[in-house]
Amino acid sequence: MDRLPLSKDIETKTVVKKLTLAHRALAELKGIVSIIPNDIILINTLGIQEAKDSSAIENIITTHDDLYKAELNFDNFQEPNTKEVQSYIAALKKGFSLISESGMLTINDILEIQSVLEKNDAGFRKVSGTVLRNSTTGKIIYTPPQDYKTILDLMSNLESYINNDSLCGLDPLVKVAVIHYQFESIHPFYDGNGRTGRIINILYLVMKGLLDIPVLYLSRYIIERKMEYYRLLQEVRDTGNWENWLLFILDAIEQTSKETIVLIKDIHINMLELKHKIRAGYKFYSRELLNNLFKHPYTKIEFLENDLGVSRITAANYLNKLAQDGILKKEKLKTGNYYVNWKLFELLTRKR
Repeated sequence: MDRLPLSKDIETKTVVKKLTLAHRALAELKGIVSIIPNDIILINTLGIQEAKDSSAIENIITTHDDLYKAELNFDNFQEPNTKEVQSYIAALKKGFSLISESGMLTINDILEIQSVLEKNDAGFRKVSGTVLRNSTTGKIIYTPPQDYKTILDLMSNLESYINNDSLCGLDPLVKVAVIHYQFESIHPFYDGNGRTGRIINILYLVMKGLLDIPVLYLSRYIIERKMEYYRLLQEVRDTGNWENWLLFILDAIEQTSKETIVLIKDIHINMLELKHKIRAGYKFYSRELLNNLFKHPYTKIEFLENDLGVSRITAANYLNKLAQDGILKKEKLKTGNYYVNWKLFELLTRKR
């Protein structure tokens, strides 16, 4: 397979025109994030959305309800697929922590992200035989590099491309598309390549200062166009024509940015409404309480105890009063109770 393109020739007039629209939408998203004062709210809620959608691309299917229940950590409740999705969330947060500390994304970082995702230390492929097949016909459509030394060499080249801007003058959004193509074509791991590649997408945008926190997730866009996604990846491999692939990723960035802006604005409106409602009707309003109800769409007494520093009795009293008045929904799971911020749940699960 070829090394990464360095020439700006792949930035055609059509691509440059689309770049303007994608950058505009992404810049608006970066600005709107600040209306939610606690970063962890968006990292948690949108991160779970991405984990669910990214895993679904790999046919790991779960529901929002099961994912939020799994976050409660109640004994004996964890479907196998929710474990996979939770591993994705953990890997995404690990990656964000790593690049926040160093400002770089290295081979070792990628290995660590994949290790958290797959819960093993298998590392890069050392055994040949990996091929990519058409999911319908079973026909081999692409054979990635088979030799460990070749994989390591190509990943070292990709590491330089990610971190050294002096190698080429390509626009960073074009580089996102190129990096994703190259990583998926190297296919360095036995498993988890697609999900690791999509984590790298968002981390690169944060590294380049185009976002402050990881909130732009392209998996929903990709899963709705899954066959086109795989077709365009293969088209670059077969023909070396980058334009259609670049336009696909740029449109994903533009459209997903716009959708995320709408969602964040709606979450903010929902937060303000709940803030005024609790302040007006109860004596126990606090910023910590409000944050808890939005970073955990399904919360429980223990979460409130920890976040507010109150007793179990006090935390239960707060949640039960909000449930009695219909602000939250009280539900039972196994031997425990949990409380649903149902308006937030509806926002996060609506069709966009």
